[in-house]
Amino acid sequence: MESPKIIAVGCDHGAVLLKEKVKEHLSTKGFKVLDFGTNGTESVHYPIFAHAVCQAIQNGEAPLGVLLCSTGIGMSMAANKHRGIRAALCADTYSARYTRMHNDANVLCMGALTTGVGLALDILDAFLGAEFEGGRHAVRVGMLADIEDGELKS
Repeated sequence: MESPKIIAVGCDHGAVLLKEKVKEHLSTKGFKVLDFGTNGTESVHYPIFAHAVCQAIQNGEAPLGVLLCSTGIGMSMAANKHRGIRAALCADTYSARYTRMHNDANVLCMGALTTGVGLALDILDAFLGAEFEGGRHAVRVGMLADIEDGELKS
């Protein structure tokens, strides 16, 4: 029996409705969803939820994450402060596919006010359907890790 695919999700108050659609979509595709909130529309601070999702990835609880806010910008900025996290803000399927293939992105960020539900789910499918190609791209991803360590080896 194949183990369930696991994905961590989180959002702020501006993306609760989209998060629920994303969770429903992921469940129909066989994913176990780890929901790190928020669950209401009362104003909250997005870095809290970005941090929780990124920690789940860092701790090995989930290999991938989805972060949502009104634009996706704040979540992507917060997520990329975490070692080993390669978060990409995507508003189209091409970018979502290629950020997995070339950048080994492990967190997809989207904006609930900038991306409609149908497109957001297509973007999510493109992200999840792509795999890292390695090769020359692995060298570049390694360089990102070097930057996290404070030294870029050329």
